[in-house]
Amino acid sequence: MASIHDVAKAAGVSISTVSYALSGKRSIGADTRRRIDAAVAELGYRANAGARMLAGSRTNILALTAPLHEDTYHPAHMRFVMAVTKAARARDYDTLLLVQDDATAGLERVTSSALADGVVVLDVDMHDERIERLRSLGARSVFVGIPEDTTGLRCVDLDFEAAAELAVDRLADAGRRSIGLVGHPEGLYGRGSNFPLRFRRGFGEAVERRGVAHAEVYPEETRAATRSAVATLIERLPEFDGLVLNCNEPVARAILAELTARGIDVPGAVSVVAGGANYSTRDFAPPLDVIPLIAEESCERAVELLVESIEHGDAGEFVELIAPRYVTRGSVVARAASEASPRTGARV
Repeated sequence: MASIHDVAKAAGVSISTVSYALSGKRSIGADTRRRIDAAVAELGYRANAGARMLAGSRTNILALTAPLHEDTYHPAHMRFVMAVTKAARARDYDTLLLVQDDATAGLERVTSSALADGVVVLDVDMHDERIERLRSLGARSVFVGIPEDTTGLRCVDLDFEAAAELAVDRLADAGRRSIGLVGHPEGLYGRGSNFPLRFRRGFGEAVERRGVAHAEVYPEETRAATRSAVATLIERLPEFDGLVLNCNEPVARAILAELTARGIDVPGAVSVVAGGANYSTRDFAPPLDVIPLIAEESCERAVELLVESIEHGDAGEFVELIAPRYVTRGSVVARAASEASPRTGARV
């Protein structure tokens, strides 16, 4: 299936020149137009896409590419899908949801047939295959997530590195000197998912900067895995007294339950912060200090920027990081010199 990139290459012009020729928005030289028309005919570039652009019309539909993987945590996934959908609807746009794991095929079908005016990209990997496809298709897009190479892209997301640093700093400022990280399952990092990798990078930089002992665990969403994760932290950190949770809600609750089962007091013996959490920690036992990941913030901004691009022209490449916000709920306290060791129960 030919794309606008293929037409541009065959005609020896830029993608923007092809777009201008098909839309009629700018004057194009007769020779250039003949080459573009010939390339369109030779490659069989979708006639309905050309016709729609010639008419200068819009569909008022945004494509939302949010592929479902085997390791997708559906409650969090749907929070972002719904946030994009509501933000689009508020601007009189409908959404076309693309959830197949083979994300590039859906993108090519939608953009080459002009079914959508632009694309919002969720579930971004560090080396996401959709990036090159969107570049080659010349499609307007905004990423909710920050891949490794952002050249030519428009990206919005929570500053996960800063969120991790903020969590570590709050614990270290409270006198916590031995801090664990409970992350997502290993498969998410192996797949290259951008946000846990960015959070882990921020955590690593922060604990080194603060000079605190640290260890990391990446449990699956099972009771046995969370029990093992807590045991591993206590083994690796004999004076374990601080914990950062960057994991899904069921794992966070199970970790707290395991600490309680071991007689480890939160926040006295171990102070806890949930970092980059897209769920409420108000009803946890105890309620947790949290650096929230609010889907509406990043998704509404992404839709706003995409619609501005559609209606007023591209603003060029950019990366917009949303500053993390710390919500205090009492799960971080200063460690007293007489606090009990969480591993042995002895006074330290």
